[in-house]
Amino acid sequence: MSIIVAHDKRRREILEHALDIFISEGFENATFQKIADRCGITRTTLYIYFKNKKEMFNYSIKQLMGTVEEDIVKVREDASLNNIDKLTKVLSVIIDRLEENRRLLGVILDYLHYLTKRAASPDTIVRRRTIRLRHILATMVIEGIRAGEIRPINVRTVDDLLYGLIESAIFRLTILKRSSIGELKHAAVLTIQQLGW
Repeated sequence: MSIIVAHDKRRREILEHALDIFISEGFENATFQKIADRCGITRTTLYIYFKNKKEMFNYSIKQLMGTVEEDIVKVREDASLNNIDKLTKVLSVIIDRLEENRRLLGVILDYLHYLTKRAASPDTIVRRRTIRLRHILATMVIEGIRAGEIRPINVRTVDDLLYGLIESAIFRLTILKRSSIGELKHAAVLTIQQLGW
């Protein structure tokens, strides 16, 4: 059992170092050798944990998304909040995490550009990564409608609107290089307040 724990711990450590390399070098310039050097291990040892840098990069994103999902679950389980407040807090948490990880977002954008140059469809990859988040937002809207805290409204439209705010945050942080997106958090609050009675 301790071998599995040590293996998982080492894998997480490698991912943390790999993420530093992806952030500083970009996806295309990050190499297994650079990652191995940063970890203080050989490339051969690195292959024990990951088959290629794409797999490693995907695990890095999954690790970040896992943290975001944990934060969202805590908010959803907070019985002291009504559904409007939960939605507001969830969007705020997401926008905060995006702002904290702006450098990673730049790497993700670089990765999507890399895929486009290789005739891969970044849309499929983005969709796969966002389906769960969109589902969580839609579920929260449905819960609010059922509780009578949110007006009966087209859930898909609201989900698109809320997710559009998240996409806007990503665009502002990566493309426009905004130092703060506080005004977007304010827009999210105003939007969610309009859902109530």
